[in-house]
Amino acid sequence: MTLLSTAAPTQALNVAVLQFNPVIGDLTGNANNIVAAARQAYANGARLVVTPEMALCGYPPEDLLLRPAFMQACDQALDKVARELADLPDLHLVIGHPRMGPGEDLRTRSWSVPRRLNAASLLHAGQVVASYAKRELPNYQVFDERRYFVGGREAGLGPVVVDVLGWKIGLLICEDAWFDEPAESARALGAQALVVLNASPFHAGKRAEREERMSERAQSMGVPLVYAHLVGGQDEVVFDGASFVVDAKGRVAARAASFEVQTLHAALLPDGGVKGELAEPPSYEAEIWSALVCGVRDYIGKNGFPGAIIGLSGGIDSALVLAIAVDALGANKVRTVMMPSPYTADISWIDAQDMADRLGVQHDEISIKPMFEQFNEALAPLFVGRTADTTEENIQARIRGTLLMALSNKTGSIVLTTGNKSEMATGYCTLYGDMAGGFAVIKDLAKTLVYRLARWRNAEAVAQGKVEPIPERIITRPPSAELRPDQKDQDSLPEYEVLDAILERYMELDQSIEDIVAAGYDRADVDKVTRLIKINEYKRRQAPVGIRITHRAFGRDWRYPITSKFRA
Repeated sequence: MTLLSTAAPTQALNVAVLQFNPVIGDLTGNANNIVAAARQAYANGARLVVTPEMALCGYPPEDLLLRPAFMQACDQALDKVARELADLPDLHLVIGHPRMGPGEDLRTRSWSVPRRLNAASLLHAGQVVASYAKRELPNYQVFDERRYFVGGREAGLGPVVVDVLGWKIGLLICEDAWFDEPAESARALGAQALVVLNASPFHAGKRAEREERMSERAQSMGVPLVYAHLVGGQDEVVFDGASFVVDAKGRVAARAASFEVQTLHAALLPDGGVKGELAEPPSYEAEIWSALVCGVRDYIGKNGFPGAIIGLSGGIDSALVLAIAVDALGANKVRTVMMPSPYTADISWIDAQDMADRLGVQHDEISIKPMFEQFNEALAPLFVGRTADTTEENIQARIRGTLLMALSNKTGSIVLTTGNKSEMATGYCTLYGDMAGGFAVIKDLAKTLVYRLARWRNAEAVAQGKVEPIPERIITRPPSAELRPDQKDQDSLPEYEVLDAILERYMELDQSIEDIVAAGYDRADVDKVTRLIKINEYKRRQAPVGIRITHRAFGRDWRYPITSKFRA
């Protein structure tokens, strides 16, 4: 559908991007927030207001889309937004939402032929004036859109260009803008600016990649481009915001802050220029830290947990998780528990207490020594003639997991697990032990990145005139699970610099064993690491959901069979 004026724009168009953090399924709450933000933007002079992709229901709603009641509720919420903004005569709101395809109704329950559309609709004067359907449906990494949607092209729907106060605005949704045809089709209909609604999950480096590609798109089309992006955490994915506006020459002229709910104001000028606010992009470490803080805050807040519980060991991983949790929730909502065993070094409980004191969290200590002895005594008749091994190590981890989960059950707070990506990859973790919990904060952080972020966070504190949250000795001492005398991680694993490099090449870049060896890595190390990755798939299937910060995490975008004989 196209609604066009015949004249070229003669004056600037004030645009507002609602960088919005929806809650999936809270259709009334999302609608109310959109209405309130749109009204405020209008009061501040905006006449074209844009939400991110699927802002009305949240993204990704997954199999909720298969429920007729959900689709009906989305339609009702859309009507509510249109109705409640009808009194603003010059407001044009572009809103992201799902809708049924042409000729379909809410009784459609087909799994094999989805007929739902990922839509962007223009609301004006209380009506849905036009509706665009996403044409390019991603089905890679964390995306699974072809399970739910049919593309606008397949549904027989064309491009949409709408008239907004004399400006011809072409509508696109996320993936559309990465391909030539959708933008070219809009430009062929006379689009003088492109508006792109987005829900693009964060991973390190993605913000810069988006800006580069959208700058190329705007420059090739010769028109300004408005990029409205979601913000907030949804289970394992986070959305970083950083919405932006590019002028017709491909220059980023306006940018919202990363990981903040914000309304970005900009003016599209008749000559293709753009005027607006330009937030500075964060550093690599700051961006990842914000992603982790956002993920924890929204997972706990949106799911209604009163707080978090962390098993604090005196090691680097639990220390980093504690620092993230306090930044996300505040010290009053975080509780730590030290659970020393017969093998726990004195410096471990001293450093754990020190860090808890620095951050001001409630800290408790429960010795697991008597419980460990009772387990060993009960099992002794069954273990006659067998030497101690990982069995006894796992018993200690599982005692700790039981205690943490008991506190969780009693208080309602969620246990945050402390395992990192290097450990998850190699199985250096215990089912129903240190893997017990509700949310895996650093599940996608390699061990080397754990250390890098710890040093960055301490440096940030010093720069702000505050005490370093993580005691220096926690960062500098050799890592150990402390489950047997004088245990060190490197007793059974390669150096983390080597392990993490092999992990990145094999797991994130899909390089073969031969490719990695050819790159200069020792074959014994490569064989060991890749073997451990393969044989520990069953553990990862039972791990709690965790925050994705790389382009490939152990979660939605890692789907390997547990039972497999392929080795390469």
